[in-house]
Amino acid sequence: MINLTGKTALITGASRGIGAQTARIFADAGAKVALLARSAQELEALAQDIGPNALALPCDISDSAALEVAVNTARKTLGPIDILVNNAGVIHPIGKMIDMDVEEWSKAIEINLKAVFGAMRLIVPDMVARGGGTVLSVSSGAAHGPVEGWSAYCTSKAGAAMLTRMLDLEERANGIRVLGLSPGTVATEMQREIKASGINAVSQLDWSTHIPADWPAKALLWMCGPDADAFRGQEISLRDETIRRLIGLTT
Repeated sequence: MINLTGKTALITGASRGIGAQTARIFADAGAKVALLARSAQELEALAQDIGPNALALPCDISDSAALEVAVNTARKTLGPIDILVNNAGVIHPIGKMIDMDVEEWSKAIEINLKAVFGAMRLIVPDMVARGGGTVLSVSSGAAHGPVEGWSAYCTSKAGAAMLTRMLDLEERANGIRVLGLSPGTVATEMQREIKASGINAVSQLDWSTHIPADWPAKALLWMCGPDADAFRGQEISLRDETIRRLIGLTT
């Protein structure tokens, strides 16, 4: 198991699903965890459950000013941020492009893409100044191909995947480890929203085909260690059985 004792991780979208499981697993590995999400009540409950090494920071990460306040509070309370996990993401709006409400579509871009850039921009300079750090972003197969009804999600995830490659290109020499994770379909609230839409083949998948949320969380922990260095600047896919074995999810 990767030892994160003495490290501070900031996790977006931490109130449930992959984000919440990542917070628990990182804390179990010894990290202090700053938890960002819009759901204040769920976030506070999670932080209390984890204990004194967890800090709940209710925040709309699409609001640049609010994100900056949260990041600064995390630094002041927990110390410098060693690991950034860009996990927050929304699937809505779902529907045909020509029927989309422009404001709803734009909000998805702000959460799934602009906030990833914003968090990198706020946190990475300090990492560079201190000699290094790790930036992990939760991606999707939708970043690499169109999926009916998901124009905002596919577009934003494609952009975020390119941010991973860009940050690696520009900051690897400064000690920044940058990796993406494509978890496949995960048994979270997002999949319930997809199921309810009834649009595209993903909505027709049986619930039993989705992996548990602790699998990508364990993958993100593994990505903090040296065994993942061969994948820097790349996107790791949990659909790949070889990757699952490397992480220890299957034998």
